[in-house]
Amino acid sequence: MGRREEIRNAYKSLGGQTTFYDGMITCSTLAGKAVSRLIWNMDKKKQERYLELALSGIPENFSGKMLEVPVGTGILTMPVYETLPAAEVICLDYSPSMMERAENRAKGRNINNVRFMQGDVGNLPFEDCSFDLVLSLNGFHAFPNKSAAYGETFRVLKPGGIFCGCFYVKGKNRRTDWFIEKVYTPKGYFTPPYETEESLRRRLEGMYQKVQMKTVEGIAAFRCRRGS
Repeated sequence: MGRREEIRNAYKSLGGQTTFYDGMITCSTLAGKAVSRLIWNMDKKKQERYLELALSGIPENFSGKMLEVPVGTGILTMPVYETLPAAEVICLDYSPSMMERAENRAKGRNINNVRFMQGDVGNLPFEDCSFDLVLSLNGFHAFPNKSAAYGETFRVLKPGGIFCGCFYVKGKNRRTDWFIEKVYTPKGYFTPPYETEESLRRRLEGMYQKVQMKTVEGIAAFRCRRGS
């Protein structure tokens, strides 16, 4: 099963556990579609486009050790982990309520190789070079200490390991930037400073090798490798 199909399966996995966030991030409910269009100028095809790259760092039949931070509600990743029974996955989030939803979703899909932990990305409770892969979907725009988050996700990644994910970057969509500045930031949903496409590329290329990155509206998706 390809990553695009797994993303589509995520849309189907909402069931009775749906939240407004789930509907928006998958563009699969009426309210979610409306907000995605209004704020992000996104539809399902655009979301699939950036998520496919963000998740492409996870190899088919991956059997290594992986960290996802933050896990959120798990709506996008539990369908992926269901196909990777040999992998060892740790999902970390600062929010107990979000993590509880992700854990319930994993139990509902009988996923037994995923462990959930509450924690801070700026101070990860893991040894250096602990993971073969680090995934971060829609987290860096919310992390209060971004420098620490970049440093910690790099620190725990093994040489040769993959760092992949996606998050908001400013300067790509004026309407999105307005909502982030006037609504999301004052409410504490997102925390400045925010990367631009150019600043993120420079940062990743300064830390990692084989950087691949694309932006879809105000979201940048990336995949890169830590040097050996």
